[in-house]
Amino acid sequence: MRAGGRCDDGAVERVSVVGNSGSGKTALARRLAALIGAPSVELDGHRHQAGWTELPDDDLRARVAELCAGDRWVVDGNYDAVRDLVWARADTVVWIDLPRWRVTARVVRRSAWRLATRTELWNGNREHLRAVLSRDPARSPVVASFVGHPGLRRCYAAARLDPAHRHLRFVRLTTPAAVRRFLAVTAAGRRT
Repeated sequence: MRAGGRCDDGAVERVSVVGNSGSGKTALARRLAALIGAPSVELDGHRHQAGWTELPDDDLRARVAELCAGDRWVVDGNYDAVRDLVWARADTVVWIDLPRWRVTARVVRRSAWRLATRTELWNGNREHLRAVLSRDPARSPVVASFVGHPGLRRCYAAARLDPAHRHLRFVRLTTPAAVRRFLAVTAAGRRT
């Protein structure tokens, strides 16, 4: 796949899905994993242990190395601590690069839904109103999404040009329609 979801003839077997919080990484990763018959690995579920305690980097790296040892997988998340492990084995990086206003609006709606339904996220953790309303990006998913957007965009734009990532196929999806096209082309490619 190429930017915008146009097809080339490469297989999609080991995929890293990246992008800002609220971009749809987890939803895309789950759908893509189902399409290619692969496990879906949500890095947040491994990083955030009970009580929102973060798994130390060394333990996270060991866990991710094991999860990425297989022939086929889809990993979603932006953790610097494990990016080298994931990308060393990946064949494709799918970067969902939606506008800041869109992802921020999605995070607001998602957090409101999670608060209202008391949805469990990972390992017994739930969002709390005080954290959502905090101005601290380390606590508030809304603030983190808003302030983190430009930095993530710079990071992945640079990564696409880095010769160290020459083995990777980068797919940059900039609209929800591009995400749908990417999934449709991937599904069609699996049927042929």
